[in-house]
Amino acid sequence: MQKKSHTQEELSRRWENIRRNWYKFSRNPLSIAGLVMICIILFFTIFAPFVSPYPESAGKFINFYEASQPPSLAHLCGTDAFGRDILSRIFFGCRYSLIMGATVLLLIVPVGVVLGLIAGYHRGSWLEIVIMRITDIFIAVPPLILALAVCSVLTPSIFNAMLAISIAWWPWYTRLVYGIVSSLKEEFFVKSAEVIGANKMYILFREILLNCISPILTKMSLDMGWIILVGSSLSFVGLGAQPPTPDLGSMVADGSKYIPDQWWISVFPAFAIMLIVLSFNLFGDGIRDTLGVERG
Repeated sequence: MQKKSHTQEELSRRWENIRRNWYKFSRNPLSIAGLVMICIILFFTIFAPFVSPYPESAGKFINFYEASQPPSLAHLCGTDAFGRDILSRIFFGCRYSLIMGATVLLLIVPVGVVLGLIAGYHRGSWLEIVIMRITDIFIAVPPLILALAVCSVLTPSIFNAMLAISIAWWPWYTRLVYGIVSSLKEEFFVKSAEVIGANKMYILFREILLNCISPILTKMSLDMGWIILVGSSLSFVGLGAQPPTPDLGSMVADGSKYIPDQWWISVFPAFAIMLIVLSFNLFGDGIRDTLGVERG
């Protein structure tokens, strides 16, 4: 009975904490706007085959009779040089962009966090020196430049683009967690765990990591948009998704050849990229303010 009561009390405390955080988050109109935009984008990308007016335009499709048509009631965003509906391709392109962002985060966050935990906890040892010097080398190169360099030696594809971005992005999570762990390792709760004989895995992942969750979640929400932007940049120069895959970056690149006469071919995909990045930045700012993470 006592254990059950303790569990209920713990759940009640967590639920109250969630309600408090949601209240703080909901008080920021821009954060709510970002969340609403993300939900709308997710809806149209998940159900793209059903909500797209011309889903066949996302594949190997050519219709020269309707090529290069301006925006109209039949094609709200116009058609490209091959007669494909741009709005339909934007829906599918957003899907690939979100998949890229989520996949890159799933790859880099565990690697960066674990390395940051190890380096921060063993500060002053050879482990810290090796990990942080390698991290500094990667951070010294701008992520887009490093991703371009990696993609240039690989076969252009969406998978290799995700791999290149992952190689360029993991050091930032290592640096973030390293700074937090370096300040936490001397705290009383860590020293108490060491005194009672807790092993290092328990201290790192149960005592220290839980105190790093808020900054990590905040950075993930902010990085989502920037990863999508870098991925679109790789596709723009032909190092990302390859035709006929409807990638937003390659759509902007294809349409740039017809500017200014056929402006809609590149303007609408570029606007979609801007909307995705803006929505995740607004959402990330709200998460940061709600969790009390300092701006850095």
